Amino acid sequence: MAASPIRLAVDIGGTFTDLVLDLGGRCVSSKILTSHDAPERAVLEGTQKVLSQTGVHPARLGLIIHGTTLATNALIERKGACTALVTTAGFRDSLEIAYEHRFEQYDIYMERPEPLVPRPLRFEVPERIAADGSVLMPLDEAAVEQLAERLAAQRVEAVAICLLHAYQNAAHEQRVRDIIARRIPASVISISSEVCPEIREYERASTTVANAYVLPVMERYLRRLEEGFRQLGSTAPLLLIMSSGGITTVDIARRFPVRLVESGPAGGAVMALTVAAQDGIDKALSFDMGGTTAKITLIDNLRAQQSRHFEIARAARFVKGSGIPIRIPVIDMVEIGAGGGSIARVDPLGRITVGPDSAGSMPGPAAYGRGGTMPTVTDADLLLGWLDPANFAGGHIDLVPGAAEKAIDTAISQATGLDLERSAYGITELVTETMASAARVHVVENGKDMAGRTLIAFGGAAPLHAARLAQKLGIARVLVPAGAGVGSAHGFLQAPISYEVVRTRLVSLDDYAPDMVAALFDDMRAEAESVVCLAAPGTTLHEERIAYMRYRGQGHEVRVPVPAAALAGGGADALRSAFEDVYQALYGRTIPRLEVEAVSWTLSLAEQKQLPSRVEPAPARPAPAAQGKRRLVDPGTGMAIDAVVYPRDLLEPGAPVSGPAIITEAETSTLVPTGFVALLNRAGHIVMERRPP
Repeated sequence: MAASPIRLAVDIGGTFTDLVLDLGGRCVSSKILTSHDAPERAVLEGTQKVLSQTGVHPARLGLIIHGTTLATNALIERKGACTALVTTAGFRDSLEIAYEHRFEQYDIYMERPEPLVPRPLRFEVPERIAADGSVLMPLDEAAVEQLAERLAAQRVEAVAICLLHAYQNAAHEQRVRDIIARRIPASVISISSEVCPEIREYERASTTVANAYVLPVMERYLRRLEEGFRQLGSTAPLLLIMSSGGITTVDIARRFPVRLVESGPAGGAVMALTVAAQDGIDKALSFDMGGTTAKITLIDNLRAQQSRHFEIARAARFVKGSGIPIRIPVIDMVEIGAGGGSIARVDPLGRITVGPDSAGSMPGPAAYGRGGTMPTVTDADLLLGWLDPANFAGGHIDLVPGAAEKAIDTAISQATGLDLERSAYGITELVTETMASAARVHVVENGKDMAGRTLIAFGGAAPLHAARLAQKLGIARVLVPAGAGVGSAHGFLQAPISYEVVRTRLVSLDDYAPDMVAALFDDMRAEAESVVCLAAPGTTLHEERIAYMRYRGQGHEVRVPVPAAALAGGGADALRSAFEDVYQALYGRTIPRLEVEAVSWTLSLAEQKQLPSRVEPAPARPAPAAQGKRRLVDPGTGMAIDAVVYPRDLLEPGAPVSGPAIITEAETSTLVPTGFVALLNRAGHIVMERRPP
C-alpha cells in the first residue's frame, strides 16, 4: 500500500501566516508573522522552517493547499489594479447608483464606499440584449475598436465587461473581450457572464469589477509563489481554497480570484464542521479569532451556513448595504474587526472602544516590541496574565510586558482614570461584547437561536476569550480543537475539491417543465466537472442542486435544495413543497394561493469526503497534576486570582481540569475561568462546560 502523500497547508492572515505539515496522520504546525509587502516571503520562510523541523525535503511534498487574504486586503485597502469598466450605453453609473437607498437613513454624514472604478474609467458601448436573451440592438464593433485603443493609451491594467442581461446571452460580452484583447492581454479581462452569470445588474457588475481589480495582483502573487516553491525544490501541485470551503486549481484561482475572498475563514469553518462530527454536535457556533478579525459561523445538522452574497469593506460596521457587494459561493459568516491586534482607544465621550482597525503584523501590538505604541487586545491579555510572554506564538515572539503597560497607561488609563488592570479588563470585556453582539444579530437574521449550541473556538486568540463569550451568549459548552491556534490551515487539509456553477433562469412553478430544468442542470454539471476532474481525476463526486426561489413580487429569494422528484414525475409539486418547508422554517408561515417562482439555479460538485465518526467518551480519570501557577484576572468576575497551569500535551483524556486554570500549547492557550470544568476527549479536543451555580 502506497504511503500517504505529505501535504502542506498555508493560511495567510492579517497578522500571522499559519502552516500545517501533514505527514500522513501526524501534523506539525508553525506560525510566522505575515510579510505584507511580499506575502509569499512569509509563506516560503515558514515552509522552510516547518520542513526543517521534520527533516522533510521539499521534493517530498505531494500537495500544497493555500488560503490567503491577499484578494480581500487589496479590495479593502484599495490596492488593486487600475481597472476600467465597459458596460451597455446608458448604464455607466449603475456602479455608483448602487441600490438607490441610504444604508443609514438618518445619518446626514453618511458616506458610501467609493466605486472601485472611478467615473472617468467607466465606458459605454452601443448594444442591447433583452431580458430573454434576444438582441434588441447589435453590438457596434467599430465603437469597441476605438474604445480598445483608448484603454491601451490610458495604460489600464485590468478591464471588467458587464453588459445588460449578459447572463442570458453572452455573445456581446465575448465579442467585446475579443476585440479589447487585441490591445490588452486577455488574462486581465473579466466578463460578467463568466464571473457572475446572475440577474441583478449592480451586484453582477460589482462582482465582475472586484474580480478584475484583483486579477493582476493575484496573478503576480501566484506566479511568485509558484516560482518560490520551485526554487525550494518542490514540484507539488498548488491548490487554492475558496470562500465556499472547497478547493480549486491555481488556474481557476487566476481567472476568478474574487472566489478567494474569505478563503482563510472558510477553512476554519471546514475544520469546525469536522470537529462537530467527531463530537456529535448538531448545533454549533464556530468562533475563529485571530490577530486581525474574528469570524462567527452557524453550523446546523453538520452543515455550515451557506450564502451567495457577501459584502466587503463596509463603510459602517455591521450595517448591510454599506459595503461592496460580491455574489460568489461563500460560507455565510459574520466578520468583526476584533482580533488580538485590534486597537483600543478612548473616544471623545470618555468610553473605551476597540477596533475595527488592527495593528497587524507590523508594527503589531505594543507588546511585540516592534515599534507599536497603540494598545491592543493582545496587550490587554498580557497584562491580565492570560499570556506567557516567553511562549507566545510558539516562542516565535517574546512579548514585552513593559511596552504593553506603557501603551495602555498612555492611551487608556490616563484618559479614563482607571488603573492598568481595570483598563486592560475593560478592553477585553468590550472586544468580547462586540463579538457577542455580532453573533446575536447573525443568529437572529438567520432565523435561529443560541439554545443548545456548542461554541467551537479556534485561532490564536479565540481560546482565551471563548469561555467569556459563551457566558455572554448563554452557551454552556465550549470546545477547543486540537491545533486550534492554526485551525484554518487544518481545515484546508480536510476541505474537498469542489466547484459551483450558477445560472439565472426565471421559471414560474405554474409553467414548470422538469425536462428543461434537468437539461439546465446537465449543462451546469458538465461545466463543474471540467474544473473538479482536473484537480481530482477519477474521484467520487457529490452533487448538490439548489434553486433560489420566492413568491412572485418579492425582492429576494430563499435557498431551496432541489429534490430528485422535482426533475421527474413529481415536478412542480415536489419543488413547491421543498420551497414551503424552507420558507416556513425561516419566516414561520407560508402565503397560500400566491405564485411561486425560481430565479436562479446552482449546481455544486465536490469530491466525496466522509465526515469523521463520533468518538467514544473517554473514561473518567483523576485530575492531573498542575505544572505551576499564574496570577491572572478571571474574565467572568474581573477579580485577580491564582490559576493553575497545565501543558495540553500532558493532559490525559477524561482527566478534569477545574477553573480557574490555563491550558498551554505552542500556538495558543485556553483560559478556563471559575465555574468551568475542562477535559480532553479522545479526539484530542478540550471540552469546557459550565458548572451549575
